[in-house]
Amino acid sequence: MLAKRNKNDSPQAKVINISHGDGGLKTGELINRCILKYLKNEILEKLEDSASLYIEAKNIAFTTDSFVVEPIFFPGGDIGKLSICGTVNDLVTTGCTPFVLSLSLILEEGFPLKDLEKILISIRKTIEEINLSNNGADLRIVTGDTKVVPKGFADKIFINTSGIGLNQSNIEISPPKIKVNDSILINGGIGEHGLAILSQRKEFNFKTGLVSDCAPLNSLVNDICKASDKIHAMRDATRGGLARVLIEMAQASKTTLKIDKAKIPIKKEVRGLCEFLGMDPLYIANEGKMVIFVESKDGQKVLEAMKKNKYGKDSQIIGKVVKKGQGIVVLNTEIGTKRILDLHYSEQLPRIC
Repeated sequence: MLAKRNKNDSPQAKVINISHGDGGLKTGELINRCILKYLKNEILEKLEDSASLYIEAKNIAFTTDSFVVEPIFFPGGDIGKLSICGTVNDLVTTGCTPFVLSLSLILEEGFPLKDLEKILISIRKTIEEINLSNNGADLRIVTGDTKVVPKGFADKIFINTSGIGLNQSNIEISPPKIKVNDSILINGGIGEHGLAILSQRKEFNFKTGLVSDCAPLNSLVNDICKASDKIHAMRDATRGGLARVLIEMAQASKTTLKIDKAKIPIKKEVRGLCEFLGMDPLYIANEGKMVIFVESKDGQKVLEAMKKNKYGKDSQIIGKVVKKGQGIVVLNTEIGTKRILDLHYSEQLPRIC
């Protein structure tokens, strides 16, 4: 006797169901009618178990990241845009050009197909923006995977992206290259992503006009590298915020950094919300902020290049490398005192990226 067909298994299903992940007919429909519809290219459409690539470069960069943000749609972006920006920004910290990406989806049974399509459109638009200033390279998603888990075993959608970048220059950009007297720059205000996410959570009953800073920073890095060949290190300030990045860079380079808090760009609304909630903006995640270490004589030149980029209009020089040996960050506060930055025991805000 044939089993009764579940209404969600019909060709007109509007939500993800288990059969979308079983490798059969519905899986093929999901890939061909939904995913390839928005992300199709000559490599991905082969649907091979691995993508065959030809890479001509002296060095490559490789990174991977997973995204479990809650909520999945937020002011300034969504989990799709976030997944592409997060991986691309990790790649460009080495000064490389993003070349190819993988995209893997873990979908919860019952997830609306219209929301998946909205996320895929966002991914496509983000890649299109990246390709407008990607040193002539055509960034593409070339391989991926889709899994479906029963309702209650995930939270709507999780995304993993991996990426390869090409570095065809002789410049090595890495924390151990940081030198005494290097200028330290950031391309704008901190804390906006984490607070934009927080404002959308149902347990917080407050309104804010803050928008996530989620953005692909390849164009900004291109402008920086054209302005100076004395860039020593870069790092995007995501989980753990600006404080974590500075501490990690100080430890990796075995240097002492001196940071002037008054020069760190922080919007008034970020300050106000942090004071109200008892949070420190230095430790709140960003998704469109890059910290740059550059030889001091080129600091102003790099700053001017950053300010001309749409993602760097509020850039500032926030400090300098003062000496070798200690691996600490000294913060000059706005009231004239000094404090040593340390890492928090746990994240102030969970699931913000």
